[in-house]
Amino acid sequence: MIAADLMTIGPEIAEAKAAGKPIVALESTIITHGMAYPRNVETAQLVEDAVRSAGAVPATIAVVDGRIRVGLEAKEIERLGQLSGGVVKASRRDLAPVAARHGSAGTTVAATMFIAELAGIEIFATGGIGGVHRGAAETFDISADLVELSRTRVAVVCAGAKSILDIEKTLEFLETQGVAIVGYRCDEFPAFYARSSGFKLEHRCDGLRDLARMIRCQRAIGPGGLLIANPVPEDQALEEAMVEERIAEAVAEAREQGVGKKEATPFLLKRVVELTGGRSLEANVALVRNNAILAAQAAVEMAKG
Repeated sequence: MIAADLMTIGPEIAEAKAAGKPIVALESTIITHGMAYPRNVETAQLVEDAVRSAGAVPATIAVVDGRIRVGLEAKEIERLGQLSGGVVKASRRDLAPVAARHGSAGTTVAATMFIAELAGIEIFATGGIGGVHRGAAETFDISADLVELSRTRVAVVCAGAKSILDIEKTLEFLETQGVAIVGYRCDEFPAFYARSSGFKLEHRCDGLRDLARMIRCQRAIGPGGLLIANPVPEDQALEEAMVEERIAEAVAEAREQGVGKKEATPFLLKRVVELTGGRSLEANVALVRNNAILAAQAAVEMAKG
């Protein structure tokens, strides 16, 4: 457990834990690096509201002034949103350096999972996980999210891997790491903006009771968490071929401009928004909210015992 002087669990979260209420962890890079202000703050509030409407308590995780925070106040979300891009994008490896210099950071999937487990939160909702980047054979650019999924017993609801990644190699890496994946009412791994990637999943689940049972079994067996693939809502999904064309353009631009590894994902997501005339942003907001609702529903089901 992290020392009390380094991590603060918000009063609402502490009360919910004591009462056995369902809690859903939420990451904060969507606030600090995923969207521009004020859409980032609006989306964070929308997602928290979605968790509450489904009967669970939202626990947005971030680093604020050197303290790891589990549960943010609205004013803190607003502050992080206004600093968009001006704070650290913290994976697990970055937490100690940021805390030591009393810095602030948005937490990635890997860091959020790690902190959620320390705080005793069983399920976490995000947009899309990181993965194997295109061209990784030369760059070795593979997200720490994939390794964290193999060792941290937190269930993660996502709309697949971000479309800017090499999804086939991401799935191969997850298989090598022994990460359990289940499609929620889908047979193929979703591709973030698109509902399908063309890659079939081995396991499917169609109901909350079965999903809760799978999460419990994965926590008991381990060593990692269950990755729950939940496609973007059909009315907000983008056509796979069109998305692939826009991403290819953005990737080419990133290479031409020499965009660094850590800046690659924010750069590419921003360019895809521009190249799709904002349609990818709307899909992003819709899928994050959709994942939050499913995570909250699963948390409520697990709280029934």
